[in-house]
Amino acid sequence: MIEQTKTQPKAQALLPSGDALTRNIAYRRRSGTVWRWLLLMSLVVALVALALLLYNIVDRAFGYVALEYRRPPTELLSNRPLEEVTQPELVAILQENVSAGRFRTLNRENPLESRSKEEVYTLVLDEVARQRVVHSWTLTDSLLRRSLVDQEMREDYPDATLEFRSWISGAFLNTPMSSRPDFAGVRTAILGSLWMIGLTILVAFPLGVGAAIYLEEYAGRNRLNRIIQTNINNLSGVPSIIYGMLGLSIFVRAMNLITSGRFVGLNNDNGRTILAASLTMALLILPLIIINAQEAIRAVPNSLRQASLALGATKWQTIWHHVLPVAFPGILTGNILAMSRAIGETAPLIVVGASTYIVTDPDGPFARFTALPILIYNWTSQPQEEFRKIAAAAIIVLLVLLLSMNSVAIILRNRFRRSL
Repeated sequence: MIEQTKTQPKAQALLPSGDALTRNIAYRRRSGTVWRWLLLMSLVVALVALALLLYNIVDRAFGYVALEYRRPPTELLSNRPLEEVTQPELVAILQENVSAGRFRTLNRENPLESRSKEEVYTLVLDEVARQRVVHSWTLTDSLLRRSLVDQEMREDYPDATLEFRSWISGAFLNTPMSSRPDFAGVRTAILGSLWMIGLTILVAFPLGVGAAIYLEEYAGRNRLNRIIQTNINNLSGVPSIIYGMLGLSIFVRAMNLITSGRFVGLNNDNGRTILAASLTMALLILPLIIINAQEAIRAVPNSLRQASLALGATKWQTIWHHVLPVAFPGILTGNILAMSRAIGETAPLIVVGASTYIVTDPDGPFARFTALPILIYNWTSQPQEEFRKIAAAAIIVLLVLLLSMNSVAIILRNRFRRSL
């Protein structure tokens, strides 16, 4: 007791008192206010940057265009609205107004009877009406500088027709790629992206979760496992193009018999297929899935495991019936982040050999393909302004696709949380 009473005055002497205490409190409050405003400014800067990015994309995806025709579409359709014209009628218009050789070529690329109405109408505009976009304006110019747009039309494009265009349309979504920006679409790229991300998750998700379960629940804390864990953490930061080079060496060349489909009887020597790209992307996101799954499993209280084992459950029964259901929402969160990275990657796909121009839809894992990031990269590198307009439209399609897939994963995650 005597020693305790002796140490109390010494401890109190170290604390500020009087004017020093007042100055200390004022300093801490000022410091807290400064940090609060710095953090708020960080949030504002991030929101402004995001708003500017979205504005730039939307500004290019909509606006007025100046169109010139060799034959007006109303003349081809006999002044009937497009909604009343059937797909066979459009095929007949196309057959009557193009050469027999050109018609056979179009039919050989993809049978016209099996094409959508929007795609055939696009062919009519391109092959017969000879529609051409001679100039385009941004959404800002179209809404705020309409008088300048009209003046430019009268002076520079007197024979053109002014039309407000949304570069995102049904035809844009249902039409394959084209060398003409006003007739190009993203259907083949959307299907290629969906095939790729579906196979990627199918491969990476069970492997990543399985590895995380072993590392957290079964692996001992020895030197070998520490080295493995360190390498997994390091692999999550490797540049994506390195994974592309690895995929080119292993999946495209060394495993050509499998990735080309020759092992199932396909007459194909090219290993640059959806399967090769999906396996490459699976390697890319595997460290992310493992690390996030480990964190989710590690967050499960040990008392839950001990209670299950105390009631006679085996190690695997405890993991399967108790640990995984609790950790699964967190595992899905990590899967969302990994999927978002995979669907937006470009460099690995370029190295593996994704096509920059393809008009045929992928019909399986052994097909040649392209993806939305490849398409956006290709269009933004073109000199015509209209290619940058459809690139902005493709970016919006990619964002909508990504948000839709993430929404499904978030709904599943929330449902698992409510069922616990």
